[in-house]
Amino acid sequence: MEMTPVLNLDDADTFPNQPEGLDKFGSVMAMIGPAIGARDIGCMYMQVEPGKRAFPFHNHHGNEEIFIILEGEGTYRFGKQEFPVKAVSVCAAPKGGPETAHQVINTGTKTLKYLSLSTKHDPDVVQYPDSGKFAAMAIGEGNSFQTANLKYIGRLETMLGYFDGEE
Repeated sequence: MEMTPVLNLDDADTFPNQPEGLDKFGSVMAMIGPAIGARDIGCMYMQVEPGKRAFPFHNHHGNEEIFIILEGEGTYRFGKQEFPVKAVSVCAAPKGGPETAHQVINTGTKTLKYLSLSTKHDPDVVQYPDSGKFAAMAIGEGNSFQTANLKYIGRLETMLGYFDGEE
């Protein structure tokens, strides 16, 4: 899609994010930031079906995120707490340790749609408290998590796949 400063989310180029063999994860995503020319703020549009979540429970040491719920209902895991969310809820995910770990889960009956906005500090280190993993990555200009210049996902003693141990 050609860059434009205005984009209707119904016109966004979406793609599936369904890890093979993991039933509780799955979403349809669109990279909105690059499509509208944003350079220093990341923005993704997420669609998550009932019972699913897009990403594992995680916290960032270098970046913070905000989630804006557009449609549907769900649960926002934050640290050791859970909060109900619905259309027009705004959720903060400041950088920090496991006490700021976060995850949006569709616990409703309809598709949950939300925007994920983030800072784009690079490199970043991400922890996954549910599985005891971490990811260290330097993404680089024009790249994504999948095409990062440098990425290591593992535990202190071994490198693992991104969704290993999440189910």
